[in-house]
Amino acid sequence: MRELWIKVDPSLSIEEKKNLISKTAKFTFTFMVKPQDIEIARESGAEIIVSASDAGDIMLVDSFEALKKAKKEGKKTCFTLSVKDKGDEKKIVSAAEVSADYVAVSCPNWKIIPLENLIAKIHGETKLMALASTVDEARIALGTLEIGVDGIVADLTDLEEIRKIYNTIREVKTRTDEIKSSERIQFLTAEISEIKPLGSGARVCIDTCDLMKEGEGLLVGCQSSGLFFLEAEVHETPFVAPRPFRVNAGSIALYVLAPEGKTRYLSELKAGDEVLIVNLKGENRRVNICRVKIEWRPLLLIEAKCQGRTIKTILQNAETIRLMTEKGSKSVSELKPGDKVLVHLEEGGRHFGALVKEERVIER
Repeated sequence: MRELWIKVDPSLSIEEKKNLISKTAKFTFTFMVKPQDIEIARESGAEIIVSASDAGDIMLVDSFEALKKAKKEGKKTCFTLSVKDKGDEKKIVSAAEVSADYVAVSCPNWKIIPLENLIAKIHGETKLMALASTVDEARIALGTLEIGVDGIVADLTDLEEIRKIYNTIREVKTRTDEIKSSERIQFLTAEISEIKPLGSGARVCIDTCDLMKEGEGLLVGCQSSGLFFLEAEVHETPFVAPRPFRVNAGSIALYVLAPEGKTRYLSELKAGDEVLIVNLKGENRRVNICRVKIEWRPLLLIEAKCQGRTIKTILQNAETIRLMTEKGSKSVSELKPGDKVLVHLEEGGRHFGALVKEERVIER
C-alpha cells in the first residue's frame, strides 16, 4: 500500500504544528519532523515519527556514514536527498544498496525524469518516497513509469490540499488493485442471425492513451444489456497499418462499457474520459481516451441471438472491423448467419449508465 507522510514545517508556531498534526492524523500515521518537535508530534497524535533524532521511529539520515551507523544499530532508516543531477541519482541508488528502508527525494528542477530513473533502478529494493508540495506533483509521482513511487511526503500545510493528496493515493491504489484483481467480464457465445448493410452514418473511432494487443478491445452494442466484443485495430493488413491505440467502435448512438460497470453513449465521450479495455480472459483495465474521431461511413447492422435474446450492434462496414470469437477475431466483412461471436449480457436497465437490475427496459 502506498504511504502518505506529512512533513511538518519547523517555522510554524507550536499551535499551528499541533493543529496540522491532529487534523491530518486521520489521513496518515507518519510525520516527518525536526528533533525539537518530536514531543509536540507525539502529543498531537503522530504514531510514527521520521526524524534525525534517536527518539524517532524512523531515523532520517542524509549521509552514508549516518545510514551505515543507523543500520548497524538496527534502526529503521530513511535516506533523504534533493536530486539535482546524475550524481545525486547515484547516491540514492547507493543508499538502496546499503539497505535503506526508505529514500525520500525532492526534485526541485526536473520533476519526472529523475523519478523515472530512480523507479527503474531501485523499485523493489527500497521504498521510494517523493516530496510533493501540490496535488499535481503527487499525482505525477504516483503515475511515473506506470509503477509510480511508493509514497508521498506532503510538504505543505494546507489541510484541504493534504486531503486531496490522500484521496489521490487512494485512487491510485484502487486502480492498481483493479488491474491486478478486477472482476472478470463474463462472455457468452451468440449466433449471428442477420447482417444488413445500412446507409452512411456517423461512426466513432475511440483513440486511447494506451496500446492494445491482439484479443483486446471494447464492449459495444445497441442495447446496454447486450454488448458485442469488438477488437482493436491491431492487425496488419495490405492497405492499412495497425493502430493498436484505436477501436473503431461503431455508430455514434451505441453503448460502450465503462469502468465501475457503467455504460456510456459513444456520442458523449471526449478526450480524458475513461473506457474499459477487455481481453479474451475477461480481464479488464481502465484507459483514458486521447481522441474521439467521428466520421460518416457506410454502416452494417449485425444481429445475434443468445439465451433467447436478440441483440444488435451497428458497426462500420469495413474489413478492418473485427468481432471476437472463441478462436480469435473475424472481420465483419466475412461474417455470415450462423457464425458465433462473443458477447456480454446483463440483466436489468440503465439509469444514466448505472445498472439497475430491477428495472425493466426494452431496447430494440
